[in-house]
Amino acid sequence: MQYLLVLIPVAMLISPLYAIYRRREKGKSPKLALICQVCAFFGAVMIIGLVGANSALAAGEGSSVTDMGWGLIAAALATGLSGIGGGIATAAAASAALGAISENEKLFGKAMLFVGLAEGIALYGLIVALMILGRF
Repeated sequence: MQYLLVLIPVAMLISPLYAIYRRREKGKSPKLALICQVCAFFGAVMIIGLVGANSALAAGEGSSVTDMGWGLIAAALATGLSGIGGGIATAAAASAALGAISENEKLFGKAMLFVGLAEGIALYGLIVALMILGRF
């Protein structure tokens, strides 16, 4: 059963790559297929995590979902989601900064300030995660 719980997310991560390949082969953008793949993967991981937690609780082996477990999940989400958000913000700010710098070189300092602010989002998530982990 444990091997099945590991193989399901791996299969869900690998199998949609064929759909992405087919869309690219037809000349369409693979963006929609990639978004569906990511959503399906994280959904499957959450469902499997809940099933695994329920089976551990039902087994009566003395294991249960503790406050430390929820804290670790919260720290992982804080780090991961802030990293994703920081990456998206940096991509938008950096591309706009490059466009502005190519037209006027005097805007370099101001443009890099906005790129740095966008990267700060990931740092804030990491700091929050360290604060959560510091409680345990």
